[in-house]
Amino acid sequence: MADVPSIHNNEKDETHGMDAPPVAHGVDEEVRTSSPSSDDSNKPLFDSTHRKLKPRHIQLIGIGGTIGTALYVQIGHGLVQGGPGSLFIAFAFWCTFILCVTISMAEMVTYLPISSPFIRFAGRYVDEAFGVAAGYNFFVFEAMLVPFEVVACNLIIHYWSDAVPTGGIIAIIIVLYGFINVFAVKWYGESEFWLALGKVTLIVGLIAYTFITMLGGNPNHDRFGFRYWKNPGSFAELYKTGSLGRFLGFLQCLIQASFTVAGPDYVSMAAGEAENPRVVMPRAYNKVFGRLMAFFVLGSLAVGINVPYTDPELVDAFTSSEPGAAASPYVVAMNRLGIKVLPDIVNALVLSAAFSAGNSYVYCASRSLFGLALDGKAPKIFTRCTRSGVPVYCVLLVLALSLLSFLQVSSGPAVVLQWFVNLVTASQLINFSVMSFTFIRFKKACDAQGLSRDSLPYKGRFQPYLAWYALSGCFVMTFVGGYTVFLPGQWSIPTFLFSYTMIGVFPILFIFWKFYKKTRWLEPNAVDLLKDVDMIEEYTRDYVPRPSKNKFFVLLDKFYN
Repeated sequence: MADVPSIHNNEKDETHGMDAPPVAHGVDEEVRTSSPSSDDSNKPLFDSTHRKLKPRHIQLIGIGGTIGTALYVQIGHGLVQGGPGSLFIAFAFWCTFILCVTISMAEMVTYLPISSPFIRFAGRYVDEAFGVAAGYNFFVFEAMLVPFEVVACNLIIHYWSDAVPTGGIIAIIIVLYGFINVFAVKWYGESEFWLALGKVTLIVGLIAYTFITMLGGNPNHDRFGFRYWKNPGSFAELYKTGSLGRFLGFLQCLIQASFTVAGPDYVSMAAGEAENPRVVMPRAYNKVFGRLMAFFVLGSLAVGINVPYTDPELVDAFTSSEPGAAASPYVVAMNRLGIKVLPDIVNALVLSAAFSAGNSYVYCASRSLFGLALDGKAPKIFTRCTRSGVPVYCVLLVLALSLLSFLQVSSGPAVVLQWFVNLVTASQLINFSVMSFTFIRFKKACDAQGLSRDSLPYKGRFQPYLAWYALSGCFVMTFVGGYTVFLPGQWSIPTFLFSYTMIGVFPILFIFWKFYKKTRWLEPNAVDLLKDVDMIEEYTRDYVPRPSKNKFFVLLDKFYN
């Protein structure tokens, strides 16, 4: 991939047109520091990441971050618990909340496309303490998803063979993540582009497989259509019988959807390193609706068509924690129809999806910590970037935390996976709540200061009602996620702690920082809406596109532009 053209003179940083930060004394010359001078310690630190992500990278990063093993494998657990009707309705319903979050984020990020945008916006538009709590919540969320995907990759590989020891697989995956993320952002963008293409190929292929087989295109020539929606039925009972049991089944599917469906956070985190972001980012956000419909809504529909929720193999797969794609409803359906080879292909593509998702989490976790450090909310060492614009110490810390995946060597992969799932689900919902509330405060500031939203690169319709809708749904679901511990006979201290720990940590961080720094809740007239805007506008005015020398990449860039 060709580098972004330098649009400034040699004494300027090629990214933002600001003075390039000096090389740190006593630090390897390959590492650049953005520390302020000693006499101005309160001055915001310099963002020295580079804008090298092209439109095709932004589009596929958005896909790569949203699609993981949950859409191919763990979605089957929702099918078992709620049935095909509950699963489809839950995913379609939850996508409406994520779409509203996306519209809210799009307006703010396209106006000010900076590194770790929604984390820093929370501090700028609401309260500095609110931004700190949001930042560390997102960092913990993303960092803990890295070992989750490492464990998932190990499980998937063992679908074929147990010859390679678990520790060796984990070490290899972590080293690969380090190689991709440390050696310049362009490697991340390029690797994620191709890995995300594999994810798209897989989900499109599985939806096509569903359509073909349900119409009789299978070895048994069985036109089963929506048979499994009638027998055993569309709605499964869970914990209770009757209407209450069916509602609890639907609620479990909704919880599954709240963990599986994502999107705006991953697109937003790439804003600080996107080429020509005020043009590229609106297009990326506009395609989220189609992505949600195609991948999550159609995907949940296809799962319920392929296999009945009472299928013994599917139920046993989750009960006994079968490795790899053995628990995937698609693989179960292939086995029911006697289809060979395809299960191995699905497992291979699920492996690439898990690896890609973990790669995205390393990127997002490191950039969230970098954003905190830029605003003085984390140690200054985390602002240091390599000459190619990678916040290297942030990446190294995330990789160090990923060593938690070695816990599965002694505790078993199924147990460790559930630990991480319980821990991060509430964090994701808190993130979406933060984004929605931050937009509400942003709009109030725009109205109070006379900043016309018609002048923004992207203006969301029906605001702030969409933001309030998203906030309400995400906030309520944050507390619903661990509801099963309160049912008779279901109490579990570990489940309770992992489900609700971050709900307690977030206000503690907020209160601590508020009293420690004596921050204040920002009134609409006191919000600084112009900070860093001149820098973005200068970049936009001076931006000159530089096509890739590779003709194939030129065609790809045109397609995704």
